[in-house]
Amino acid sequence: MKVVAFNGSPRKEGNTSIALKTCLDEIGKEGIGTELVQLGGSDIRGCRACYKCFENKDMKCIQKDILNSCVQKMVEAEGVIIGSPTYFSNVSTEVKAFIDRAGLVARANNHLFKRKVGAAVVAARRAGATHVYSSINFFFGISHMIMPGSSYWNLGYGRNPGEILKDEEGMTTFRELGQNMAWLIRKLYG
Repeated sequence: MKVVAFNGSPRKEGNTSIALKTCLDEIGKEGIGTELVQLGGSDIRGCRACYKCFENKDMKCIQKDILNSCVQKMVEAEGVIIGSPTYFSNVSTEVKAFIDRAGLVARANNHLFKRKVGAAVVAARRAGATHVYSSINFFFGISHMIMPGSSYWNLGYGRNPGEILKDEEGMTTFRELGQNMAWLIRKLYG
């Protein structure tokens, strides 16, 4: 069993990464494999709405960037975490491109992510995080995925890298999310 997490922040060691690693640490404690993929700062581009994925039905997008390797990692995993910083009350551009294109490829290929476990992880300076959380969860919902909860919405606060560690409630939420995700994966796939 495995969980793959995608860091949608261009800051490789920023607050989003810290939140994701906190979840993955808890999942790893349960003997489930984990992988963290750096999505932010990559060359991923937005969807062109060419619908070649529906025509080809080969689990791929015709654009040549990181997306196809990410989709393959999602197909191979039982769980997926998407992390994003909050940019003007929305996901990063990389996360937006990722969910648009991965979602279309999945739909074109008989809902590739159906019944996988999905969780959103969000970092914010101050506000707008619930919209980011919702945007990622809308992707999971339309993809037929199952979302575990936690003690609060999966949000943490901090501007500069590392400040999220001062958000005790947020860090507890991320740890409990990892524990709940591991429990759910074991129930579904164990």
